[in-house]
Amino acid sequence: MPIKFYNTYSRRLEVFEPIAPPKVKIYTCGPTVYSFAHIGNFRAYVFEDLLQRHLEARGFEVERVMNLTDVDDKTIRGSREAGVSLSEFTAKFKRSFFEDIESLRLQRARYFPAATEPENLAKMIEMIDNLLEQEIAYQADDRSIYFRISKYPDYGKLAHLNLAELRPTGRIQSDEYEKENLGDFALWKAWDEKDGSVGWETPWGKGRPGWHIECSAMATRLLGPELDIHCGGVDNIFPHHEAEIAQSECVNRKKFVRYWLHNAHLLVEGQKMSKSLGNFFTLRDLLDKGFSGRELRYALIRVNYRLPLNFTFDGLREARQSLLRIDEWVRRLHDIARDASPDLQFPAAQSDKFFEALDDDLNISAALAEVFDQIRETNSSIDRNELAAGEAAALLIWWQRINQVLQLQEEEEATPENVTTLLKKRADVRADKNWSLSDALRAEIESLGWLVKDTKDGQKLTKKSGKT
Repeated sequence: MPIKFYNTYSRRLEVFEPIAPPKVKIYTCGPTVYSFAHIGNFRAYVFEDLLQRHLEARGFEVERVMNLTDVDDKTIRGSREAGVSLSEFTAKFKRSFFEDIESLRLQRARYFPAATEPENLAKMIEMIDNLLEQEIAYQADDRSIYFRISKYPDYGKLAHLNLAELRPTGRIQSDEYEKENLGDFALWKAWDEKDGSVGWETPWGKGRPGWHIECSAMATRLLGPELDIHCGGVDNIFPHHEAEIAQSECVNRKKFVRYWLHNAHLLVEGQKMSKSLGNFFTLRDLLDKGFSGRELRYALIRVNYRLPLNFTFDGLREARQSLLRIDEWVRRLHDIARDASPDLQFPAAQSDKFFEALDDDLNISAALAEVFDQIRETNSSIDRNELAAGEAAALLIWWQRINQVLQLQEEEEATPENVTTLLKKRADVRADKNWSLSDALRAEIESLGWLVKDTKDGQKLTKKSGKT
């Protein structure tokens, strides 16, 4: 079954055919490091992680770049308000971003270029100079450099804008603007007093890059002029990605990106996330509320990337229960498998339906349904004492392949010595039918972060997941 993705550019599902298989070049828009990343940002990053992991599971070699926007209108304004240098201001949020992606088990991109790095600034200046030579760019009265959208006939095709029906509104210096504000956009912004110490010398004067040229420069410098996939949120389609295409293709005279993949918005309890509504959450806010990184990952991954995701606290609690169900299933398989050799002919462990679902534009709902169907059927077999040790061992291998993509299963953690001692003591008091002391020991073990379940086969210990 071929892999298919919905291409924003063509507005249709297309068979994925990379430029030079098995290599796949992917550029993903990373954070603007002026604050802690919020869960709307991480919805995109989790989708991109799923994309990379699935492609790798299917045998592709992924080379991914995720940029860090550390100079733009927001970062400069933030550093000025904080009374510190731009680099000092953004360093804190760069560190926090890398801590957050560890919490969510996100695979690191091969490169995390920052816009202010000298090699990236040099590439931006080189590209702008090329556009000036072609007269596709020009220097205006305000000394800033702008891109002439009239020189690029395909401008608007990604966002499906009809330029003939839209009236250009002159020049746009702001990094962010609406579709109705169609106009020549800034490639390089001339220095002014609000920029303070932020600025770089160029042949056309001191200034700083516009947001759009930053991504074009970093993507093409590290991945070359042609990319297989470019990802981002739907809010990036216009003007940001539209501008990236125009700049890159005018400089390189090649098709910039083959497949554009965009994730839909995230809502919180049915409403747009907003600080004024009190429903604006960073990852850290939710970790402080007692939810774990893998619970948040599950909540963000469980809906197809092209559908709006309604993020709720009930959904987080459902994610917790789903993960506990997976944990218990894996534990039961381990109990049965022990040291048995896997039965590689066991039909249930040969199923490829999970990966086939993801082949269909990352259909995560169907993929997760396959996982839970397997759990239900396996548990029924275990309850009937019909699952052989070799079959359980084969299912564990099946799950390991899937978990390489989902990254939901807790790593096995060695039981601390004090917990082991309490567990043994509890077994002794239960043998003496001292139920009150047994309950007290259970509570003590739970206070240390572990849960005890009494079964017909004895006590079963599991790591506690988050707070209740």
